[in-house]
Amino acid sequence: MDAVIKKLMPRSAYMEKPVTDRPSEAEVEAAVRTLLRWTGDNPDREGLIDTPKRVTKAFREMFNGYDMCPAEELGRTFEEVAGYDDLVLVKDISFHSHCEHHMVPIIGKAHVGYLPDGKVVGLSKIARVVDIFAHRLQTQEAMTAQIAGVIQDVLNPRGVAVMLEAEHMCMAMRGIRKQGSTTLTSTFTGVFKDTPEEQVRFVTMVRGGRN
Repeated sequence: MDAVIKKLMPRSAYMEKPVTDRPSEAEVEAAVRTLLRWTGDNPDREGLIDTPKRVTKAFREMFNGYDMCPAEELGRTFEEVAGYDDLVLVKDISFHSHCEHHMVPIIGKAHVGYLPDGKVVGLSKIARVVDIFAHRLQTQEAMTAQIAGVIQDVLNPRGVAVMLEAEHMCMAMRGIRKQGSTTLTSTFTGVFKDTPEEQVRFVTMVRGGRN
């Protein structure tokens, strides 16, 4: 499935660290015990006795994107770029996220490009932004728009292009059960949005050397 995101999300969806009302770890562990019982298993047996603690710790790591502000990652920029103003592309950024509908994994790669307007950001910061959004409950469409939105608003480049390609375990493990299917989403701002040739150039560079 391919999708082109036409409209960016409200700035609050990607510029700020979410405000959350977290329960205690004890409450989370109790909820996991309830879920284990609901599956039909015994949470007190040897193999599961520590599972609530393990799940709580794992979820804290997998969803630590709620503790971070992606805009802050892009705060330090560099202006000594010898006049370079062409496309900067960071591709094949691997990520793992979780579907907000079923809380099962989304596994994929992000390709992020922008046309600088006098300043650039460290390449690792682009990957960091992808990671922050990936470590939240997501839809692929929303994550695509969030990445583009924060880069556009913080760096104010002449344009941003983002493409995500991912496999959704909610399609592979349940429901239709189609393993190996890939979903592509993309969004463009500025020059990329207004110039189809720039979109083609971005996609060509992303696909370079691939069939």
